[in-house]
Amino acid sequence: MVPVPPPAAPSALLKTKTAYSFWFKIYNDFPKAHRYTLGGKIEDYFLGLLENIFISIYLPPETKISRLVIAISKLDGVKFFLQIAWENKCMQDNKYTTLSSQLDEIGRMLGGWKRGLEKKTPPQSRGETF
Repeated sequence: MVPVPPPAAPSALLKTKTAYSFWFKIYNDFPKAHRYTLGGKIEDYFLGLLENIFISIYLPPETKISRLVIAISKLDGVKFFLQIAWENKCMQDNKYTTLSSQLDEIGRMLGGWKRGLEKKTPPQSRGETF
């Protein structure tokens, strides 16, 4: 029996993994007083983002959209708490700028993925009523 390769990872997942790797380096340099509070919160949201994108790969289209909505909200949480960390000088300006631009690109990718699925999926399959 020939093993079946996993589905190709969407570019949104690959970009998110890259952004997480960059965040992981920032997290290690986070001030100790905030590493396990604010830094931990960002870490949790980031891992939730990765998890929801990964799970979305394997779901049927009609349930994939709701999981992408969760992923987008996790991304918004990362951005929000990252901004708070930056405003409180927990990270350097250039690192914040780099990570923010990566997150903005991921947001565009997730939004495009969601819109593409919405065009292919009838509203009643998505749980919407009009």
